[in-house]
Amino acid sequence: MIVVTGGTGLVGAHLLFELARTGKKVRAIRRKPESVAYAEKTFSYYSSDHQALFSRIEWVEGDVTDIHSLIDAMQEAEVVYHCAGMISYNPREVRHMMKVNVEGSANVANACLETGIRKLCHVSSVAAFGFNASGKTITETSKWRSSPYNSNYDISKYGGEREIWRAAEEGLGVVIVNPSIILGPGRWTQGSPQLFDRVYKGLKIYTRGSAGYIDVRDVVRAMVRLTESDVKNQRYILSAENHPYKFFLEKVADALGRPRPRIEAGSLLLGLARRLDAIKSLLTGQPQVITKEITRGARNRTYYSSEKIKQQLGMSFIPVERSIKEIADIYLKEFRG
Repeated sequence: MIVVTGGTGLVGAHLLFELARTGKKVRAIRRKPESVAYAEKTFSYYSSDHQALFSRIEWVEGDVTDIHSLIDAMQEAEVVYHCAGMISYNPREVRHMMKVNVEGSANVANACLETGIRKLCHVSSVAAFGFNASGKTITETSKWRSSPYNSNYDISKYGGEREIWRAAEEGLGVVIVNPSIILGPGRWTQGSPQLFDRVYKGLKIYTRGSAGYIDVRDVVRAMVRLTESDVKNQRYILSAENHPYKFFLEKVADALGRPRPRIEAGSLLLGLARRLDAIKSLLTGQPQVITKEITRGARNRTYYSSEKIKQQLGMSFIPVERSIKEIADIYLKEFRG
């Protein structure tokens, strides 16, 4: 039996599809019954018989912040994929994010130890390496450094990894993957899928920064291969290519048949936008969207290397432009028929 946390998210839903497609016996944790609708939609992107595949998943209610529900879910299981997590740059959500990403990871690790799980695959992020001020390419040997430029999200992912490594020292077999920006279809108002929606609706600006990108199918493929291998107590960066945000947004616009963003948002424009958004938040009570962490990250140039997993497992990745085209095709089919 395999247990998956976060099965209703981008990575988790794609992982469930892959496990169901290959005939694995899977139990997925959900917080509420209606949350599985996105996961079922994900199955429909890749299979004409998606309902039959989806019916193979055993859903149980639980939450990573409730260790007792995790222990119940892990009964008779051998492997756990921990995909649950929270991404936020909203200052109002910091406490909850820490609870999910740090305490939640500790609960998953402790439940694995309690129930005798053979191996845990933890989905972390390149954010766990922290803010890269040096401009050097980040590898698995790069060290976390305390910095005022580390976002709360960075800190939460680093803290979550520490809990997983602690469990490894207590005897749990673990493997950690650190994806860069994950590309895939899904909730078009969240995460990277949101960028496709914004470009389609007319995004006009871009920023100077750069980042790494990886197709969600490659993330899942790496997770399964690592978990089914003899590898343990190792971490792996997953990043197919490094590109400026301008390049990425232009390719998304081209794939959607929309105008490319043409206005570069420098420090002054970003700063003004952040202040205006803060005023709007105060007046309306709505969460601030453009935060200091967002504007800082938008200007940062970061590069990642996946040579470790390429050399050890011989993995190759889907080209970023192909990922963009295929996601854009799904978006256009869903909203334009």
